[in-house]
Amino acid sequence: MWTHRIELDPNVMLGKPVVKGTRIPVELVLRKLGEGATMDDLRDAYPRLMPEDVYACLVYAADTVAHEEVLSTAPA
Repeated sequence: MWTHRIELDPNVMLGKPVVKGTRIPVELVLRKLGEGATMDDLRDAYPRLMPEDVYACLVYAADTVAHEEVLSTAPA
């Protein structure tokens, strides 16, 4: 579950979701993965980042998209 590893605090990175106890934004982790970074690449760049944190970022993103409100623009 991502709730143990991801936090949203208005005093940290303007309230963007970050890996708990760090200033590493979820968005950064996702972008790096999307650019082809490996777990080892992420750990080299961010030594405090654990594999469980990366997985939590992925689950957080999936949950966010799953609960996203979609508005249809198609005519009725």
